Formats: sequence, structure tokens, C-alpha cells
Amino acid sequence: MQGKAKRLGLLLAAVTLAALVLGLVLGAPPPATVGVNSPAASGTASNAAAAAANGATVVVELQNMQFNPKEVRVAPGTTVVFVNRDPVNHNVVNATPATLGKQPERFRSPELLPGKEFRFTFNEEGVFDVLCDVGGHYLAGMTARIVVTKDAAAGSSSAAGSAGGASAVPAAVRVAKDPADIPPPVKRTSPQTVVVELEAKELVGQLADGVTYTYWTFDGTVPGPMIRVRQGDTVEIRLRNHPDSTQVHSIDLHAVNGPGGGAKATQVAPGEEKAFRFLAMNPGVYVYHCATPYVPLHVSNGMYGLIVVEPPEGLAPVDREFYIMQGDLYTDLRPGETGHAQHDPEAMWREQPNFVVFNGQFQALTGEHAMKAKVGERIRMFVGNGGPNLTSSFHIIGEIFDVVHREAASEAVTNVQTTLIPAGGATWVEFTVDVPGEYVLVDHALGRALGKGAIAVLHVEGPENPDIFQPVP
Repeated sequence: MQGKAKRLGLLLAAVTLAALVLGLVLGAPPPATVGVNSPAASGTASNAAAAAANGATVVVELQNMQFNPKEVRVAPGTTVVFVNRDPVNHNVVNATPATLGKQPERFRSPELLPGKEFRFTFNEEGVFDVLCDVGGHYLAGMTARIVVTKDAAAGSSSAAGSAGGASAVPAAVRVAKDPADIPPPVKRTSPQTVVVELEAKELVGQLADGVTYTYWTFDGTVPGPMIRVRQGDTVEIRLRNHPDSTQVHSIDLHAVNGPGGGAKATQVAPGEEKAFRFLAMNPGVYVYHCATPYVPLHVSNGMYGLIVVEPPEGLAPVDREFYIMQGDLYTDLRPGETGHAQHDPEAMWREQPNFVVFNGQFQALTGEHAMKAKVGERIRMFVGNGGPNLTSSFHIIGEIFDVVHREAASEAVTNVQTTLIPAGGATWVEFTVDVPGEYVLVDHALGRALGKGAIAVLHVEGPENPDIFQPVP
């Protein structure tokens, strides 16, 4: 639950961006009730249900731009207390995003100031969807569900069981690539032949809490493995297509000088393998992706990655390197909804994705999966944009890029706040972290970050540096 709360805490209202991304929430005392997350309830749904059956109140917290828990089962006659723990106003409305303003509401709270609460007693059995429509907060996934049933004691809360979407399809896996899982710098002094083996895999993965999706991937992650070679190397790409695949797949590497970037040579049917070789002639950071028709669908479903071609002298040494790629997904579900999402062809035609993500999943690189560094360390980030359609406005809140290789050019520019990364493009940025804290990475087209999931976190530990930054009482 803590990992989930941290991840969900990064869904923010734009007007409170700086406060909420750093987790600064009010510490209002809880009401004297038995809450789902209180010590008396031990954080379990069964205890919450038992408390409800005994006529006690159940607490749902409005915190970090979410309802916590997102689903509660209670017995008729239970009073649910909605408590605002955020530093911004919220409300509680009986509606779904689809019915808001179109169908009657059983209840609507006044606007709740920080620390205030709203109580409602659920006397009738049924399913009651709720959301917050202050500032359109429901667009960022601020929705929940109250299930009122006489057998509440036998029920369970999806807040405990659906982390990462597992409740939608039990077999769902985490597809987000670990941003620190990248090959080490190339330290060879001469070219050689490098063999790269990849496998196209189709699998059900976690897109968001309560939402799963059938991804098409390279090696089971989004993005696929980062390939790292030296300028002048001969690179042999061997692409297998898993026997269980339903589609033909291929690979097009933008580092290739040759027909289709390799796609023409690697249209691989399920259960087959094909290969080709190319000379890595140009240094830089290049996108690779599937190029099997319909290409936008294969890319949107997760088939992209980066290949780094280092110059003969190598890249300047740094303390840490990370690997991040943005992508846009076109689905029939949006953040805050639950179930197994299907691809939406009409949304792709309109170029209107419901999810914009880093490393394949909604807020994938937050909470327990945040990147980690220490004060004083030099950081290099290889950042790509799989697309297939949107341009990324890549920004780190609280940092200035000392060095940016725009569009992954060999020549660098300095002191950049936000850099554009086109669909099918890449960059690499470098900076030194001087102050401890949480640094939030976003697509600064902020609706994509705050609503659709393009948020990541770099957690920096170390001594304070008041000469550079300090709060003033």
C-alpha cells in the first residue's frame, strides 16, 4: 500500500505542482473512527468490512490526488467518512466520468478545505461510484467505488489487491524497464563484431493500478533492452518471434544505413528467427522499433528501445546513467478506470492517447521504483521517445540540464530547462545533483504528466546544501 500511495502521490493539480510532487501534505489529525489504514484496522480490507458490519464508521482519505482506498466494501448502515488530507480542496461526488453532469447524483459534498471531512451513511445495497470534480481532479484518476452489501465481511478492498492492475488480469506482469538496467560504457579501443539477440514477446502487463493491457515488446519490457556498441563495430541483430505471438514482428534501428533500417530483413513470423548485420557508422543515441504494418500500432504497444553508438574515445565518465523512454498508448480505458484495456483505433487515428507514459506504465518510475542518486553525483540520462505520435517536452522539476545533446547530436548545448524530443527521436542530458530531495521528471505538456502518467522520480540522498537551496521560515 505504501508503494502504491507514493506512486499515486505524483498525480497532481497544476496549481499545486511543486508542493504535491514533493509529497508535502497536511498532517491533519484523523477523526476518532476505525479507518481502513488505521492501526486498529491493520490496513486490511477484511477488518474494514468487519468494522462496517459492526456499525462503526470507515475512513476514506483524499490524499495525494487519490481516494485511499479506491474500493471499499461495507454493510448497509455504514457511515463512510471522506477526509481531505491534501493541501488543495476536494469534493466527493456520486458519479463516474461518463455520467458526471448527465445523470442524477445521490450525493455531492461541499468543497472540502484541507483537513475537512464529509460523512455519508450508505443505507441501501448497491455500487456507488465517486469522484472529485474540483479542478477536474477525476481526470487525473481521482475516482473510487463504495460497494454496499450485506456480506461485506466476506468482501475485500481492491486498494489492497489491485496494485499495478493485478486485479484486472491475475497474470499481468510489470513491463516497465528498470532505468538503471543498461550496459556499461564501451571501453574497447578497437571495433569488433557484436551479436545482439532479441525476442518479440506479446504479454499481458500492468498499465496502471487496476488497468492491464496486452503489450507487444522486445524481451518482455518497455522499452526493450538498451543496445550499446562502439562506432565502427559490426552489429549482428538476431530477432526471434516467440511461438505464442499472434503477430509478425520486426526491428528497424535508426542507427542503420540500409533498407528499412533492418525491418525488411526481419519480418519474423511467430516461432521464427531472422538476422542481419550492419556497420555502426555514426555515433549517437538512436531509436529502434518494430516496423511491421500497421507500424503505429506495434510501436504504441511497446515495441521500441534505444541503441547507443559511442564514439571511439567513449563518453565522458559520470557517476550514474539511466535509460528512459516516453510512449503514447491509445486505449478504451483511462487512468482511474479498471479492467483490461483494449486498443482504440479511433483514438490512434485522432492522435488522442489516454495514457502517456515513461517506460511503458502509468507513473512507472515512482515510489519504490524511483531512480536513486546521491548529492554531488554526475547523472547522465539517455532519453528516447517511442511515440508513435507525440513530441515530448522533457523537463526535470528542480534541475537545469548542464549539457543536452539535442536530438542526440554529437554537439552539445548547455544550460537548458526543457528539451524537445520528437517521436522516433532521442537525446541525452547530463547534470549534477547538488541538493537532496525528490526530483520529478515530466513531459512538460503537463496534461500528459498530471493526467496521463508521464511522471518519474529521481530520489537524491545526501547532506543539505543551504548555499544553493533552503526553505525560508
